[in-house]
Amino acid sequence: MTYDSYASPYSWRYGRAELRALFSEHERRRLWRQVWLALAEAQSRHGLVTAEEVEDIRAHVDDVDVDAALKIESEIHHDLMAEIRVFASQAKIGGGKLHLGSTSMDIEDTVETYRLRRAVAMIGASLGELLRAFTKRIRANSGVVCMAFTHLQPAEPTTLGYRFAVYAQDLLIDDAALRFAFENLTAKGMRGAVGTAASYEQLLNGSGGSAETLEKAVLDRFGLSAREVSTQTYPRKLDYMLLSALAGIGASLSKFAADIRILSSPEFGELREPFGEKQVGSSAMPFKRNPILCERIGSLARMLPAYADVAWQNAATNYLERTLDDSANRRTILPEALLCTDEIVQLAVKVVNGLTIESKRIADNLRTYGPFAGTESVLLEAVRAGGDRQAVHELLRTASMRAWEAVAQGKENPLSGLLTEESELTGRLDPAEIRRMLEPSGHTGIAPARALALADKIDALAPFPQASTSLGRPSTGAPDGARSG
Repeated sequence: MTYDSYASPYSWRYGRAELRALFSEHERRRLWRQVWLALAEAQSRHGLVTAEEVEDIRAHVDDVDVDAALKIESEIHHDLMAEIRVFASQAKIGGGKLHLGSTSMDIEDTVETYRLRRAVAMIGASLGELLRAFTKRIRANSGVVCMAFTHLQPAEPTTLGYRFAVYAQDLLIDDAALRFAFENLTAKGMRGAVGTAASYEQLLNGSGGSAETLEKAVLDRFGLSAREVSTQTYPRKLDYMLLSALAGIGASLSKFAADIRILSSPEFGELREPFGEKQVGSSAMPFKRNPILCERIGSLARMLPAYADVAWQNAATNYLERTLDDSANRRTILPEALLCTDEIVQLAVKVVNGLTIESKRIADNLRTYGPFAGTESVLLEAVRAGGDRQAVHELLRTASMRAWEAVAQGKENPLSGLLTEESELTGRLDPAEIRRMLEPSGHTGIAPARALALADKIDALAPFPQASTSLGRPSTGAPDGARSG
């Protein structure tokens, strides 16, 4: 690419090179030509195209000339017809049989479905990698006690592994949605102008063939299938289904990234995303360690529901057998939603694998705020021993407020000492028992076991399905460089 004209960040900055190549203009036209070749081969079996014509088409199937096609398109205002004309001018023997019986969307939707499935399979594999990265963190930290926070305020203890399991569980839901979308991404098929396949039936009349067998021969080359009913396009709600699944991944990773940003702030200081030895945090403040990977995840993830909303509009307003008001925006929303998701999943893999866990800060925060979680146990046991529930509650509330004041002044949490000095409590409970109940490590419940059970579930997950790559992989170009945002 050049840098003297606007280029989408997705064309060079975000997403893997292989995905960018898959959605390139050159690759789109190369795949169109592959559909025309597959169609000609299928039609040749019924005497509609000669072997010599098929061979000529095959010989020029990779001779894409985007500039020549764009020049023709500037005159006729139809990109696919312009590509046909270029192809036909190259294949002088077989070119006259190109696109026989087809409408544009027979070709375009076949290619679009093929590309979507390949892209989803790539992202699904990366999502699996991310889930496995989480299982390592879950297993290593299932019993590491830390403070949980509700309303961004200290609540009760949990374990770090259980917190990681929360993020992983969200991604398991996303994985299921993405698998469902992948399995349901079906092509329009070779059905002609309004989906009735009337043109193919006419061509095949008396040949012993049928539109169904012709369609199957073409789609099999791409590893695709079609639904029972089509219009001029495949159901546009499939785009919405897919982009909604991608938006779900964005929501999960946005929450994860936001939590890491919170936990890396000095007030918490418990986790940090990876930070390179030569990485610059700020042009003005050399000391800064900004969580730019997590910030980038959050920034990009906000785009995904917007892409899904446009897909919803396309599905809802694709009037009768088809209108063209989805065409222009689909050139943007489909590749960009996939590239955006690919980028944030791979960023999340980097973050999870490179996380720094600040064990001392976790222990400090637990020692500071953890004792408050034991007050409910003290309340229950004091009442069980004959105390008045309301009076004990008020005693605990008053002592807790005093302890909070001390914590706010930077002092050690004095709650244990305050409660063991209260005769209303020590008359019913042994002071050692009160101190034991205020020990936060005893209040994590089933968190460690549940976290490990989720890790087992992830480990048992089948690999993400693979899409057909029988037509080869496009050139990927140079690898990505470092990026700051």
